[in-house]
Amino acid sequence: MTNLKYTPEEPIAAIATALAPSALGIVRCSGKNSIELLSKVFSRPKALLEAQGNTIVYGWIQKAENGKRKTESFESGTNVNESCESDTDTLSTFHFPLSTRIDEVLVSVFRAPKSFTGEDMVEISCHGGVHVVQTVYNLLLNSGFRAAEKGEFTFRAYINGKADLTKAEAVREIIDSKTDASQSRAAGRLAGNLYETIDGVKKHIVDTLAAIEVEIEYPEDEETIADSFDSTELKKAESILEELASSWKSEKIYQDGARVVLCGRTNAGKSSLFNALLKEDRAIVSDIEGTTRDFIESWIDFAGIPARLFDTAGLRETSDVIEAVGVERTRDLSEEADLILYLVDSKSGLNDEDKAFIREHINGPATPSIPIILVWNKCDLAEKSESPFDIPQVRISAKKGIGLGELSESVRSALSVSGTSERNSTGLGSERQKISVEKALESVRHALALSEDYALDAVVQDLEDSLDALGEVTGDVTPDDVLGSIFSHFCVGK
Repeated sequence: MTNLKYTPEEPIAAIATALAPSALGIVRCSGKNSIELLSKVFSRPKALLEAQGNTIVYGWIQKAENGKRKTESFESGTNVNESCESDTDTLSTFHFPLSTRIDEVLVSVFRAPKSFTGEDMVEISCHGGVHVVQTVYNLLLNSGFRAAEKGEFTFRAYINGKADLTKAEAVREIIDSKTDASQSRAAGRLAGNLYETIDGVKKHIVDTLAAIEVEIEYPEDEETIADSFDSTELKKAESILEELASSWKSEKIYQDGARVVLCGRTNAGKSSLFNALLKEDRAIVSDIEGTTRDFIESWIDFAGIPARLFDTAGLRETSDVIEAVGVERTRDLSEEADLILYLVDSKSGLNDEDKAFIREHINGPATPSIPIILVWNKCDLAEKSESPFDIPQVRISAKKGIGLGELSESVRSALSVSGTSERNSTGLGSERQKISVEKALESVRHALALSEDYALDAVVQDLEDSLDALGEVTGDVTPDDVLGSIFSHFCVGK
């Protein structure tokens, strides 16, 4: 795999927590003889070597002085490993000089195959000082461990059968999730709902394939394809694959977030709405027209959808050179948006400039056109105004916080994302998965569409191609360069 040095079973180590001052830091290790190697720098080697899987051993990480262990008086401590409660001799009689001590730690022991990677693993929980964590980690590297590559722990879980590729990719999704909804959807894939769905599709295809193979091996007459097998199972597979392929649009928004741009004339209340949605004073609010001269942005949660929200300069003709640049940037941002929230002051209503902007984006060259929500601001000060456009409309008061919940739901609806965020909702987790599912769907459709003039062997080939494509989703059939691309995007320690 490109630029990666994945070597199965070789003992590896990595810092698994952020390298910043904190209460705790974790250094994790995996691979053949990883427990034995750690015991060489642990104050209670016997307790560690004899520890059962899924237990914790208390002790010290220590340096060897002149390459040898030293023994001096050491006061007995607390043993939190139930399997080693009788090992009080080790704790009270193993001695070493203070100069060799690095940190007092808890070591979590995991025995193969019952570990995340499927190998022997240890995780050292030490104090979270940057220097302490780095010292423990460097000591491990000098004691026989190799520095782990990006995603190498998850890669080992994959090659050891502890996780398929859909679960492996879900690990990164959870780390990168920006809202509760995006985290929950990724957790569903980590729990295996996508794998189970793919496995069910495979069964429909395999059952059909088996029926055709029987017909090929034991033909009773010269029946046509239409009479040779029941297409019911294959149509079920087609339906599920269609649903999976279409799910990527919404899942991508939950993962990457949408670009939502606030547009409108000066003093429509864009900055006030920006602050109200963020629940903080980020943008300067003033009655003076042209206060906002450049855009500012921030991440926000719209009913579970992560979004980059842009507050922009008000749209108007101006002789101010700097403000004119801001207005032009507003227009550029609106062309790149996933959704435009066009604010209008309810007291003044729509004017020709507002109508021209909305009409331009509804009938513009973009395909599909960029959705627009017409937001009537200051609704507490004026009656409902009329709009000639057939687009979603929401009445709010940014100053008083009226209608913000309805606006969030309208944003979700405009982005064509279903409101479900339960963990058992199944969707694709990556562009790679989408491509493979579409390949499988194409093969299934081709098999169903074959005319009676084709031989059964042609149908079999299509179905085998669809199984190969689905194998790419879960990792049953995956080229090395694809694996390298997937795991290289993980952080070190995962």
